[in-house]
Amino acid sequence: MTARHQRRKLPARYAAILSPLVLSLLMTFIVSFISTLKSLGLHPSLPSIWMTGWGLSWLVAFPTLLLVLPMVRRIVGALCEPAGR
Repeated sequence: MTARHQRRKLPARYAAILSPLVLSLLMTFIVSFISTLKSLGLHPSLPSIWMTGWGLSWLVAFPTLLLVLPMVRRIVGALCEPAGR
């Protein structure tokens, strides 16, 4: 890309929100598909039911990640050596 057409990036301060947002979107997308497929099989209304389930699961997952992620980071920090050792 040329300098004129480079995509602008968000400031680093948004990483704390963007990381759980992307994680919750991807995880709920995959998990809701697997659970819906397992429940229904290859049903004609699978896409519609899956998207409804995905939306509902994401509404729970994103705020949960925002609340739980600091605790998860502390737990991982207690279990792992700091980088560079």
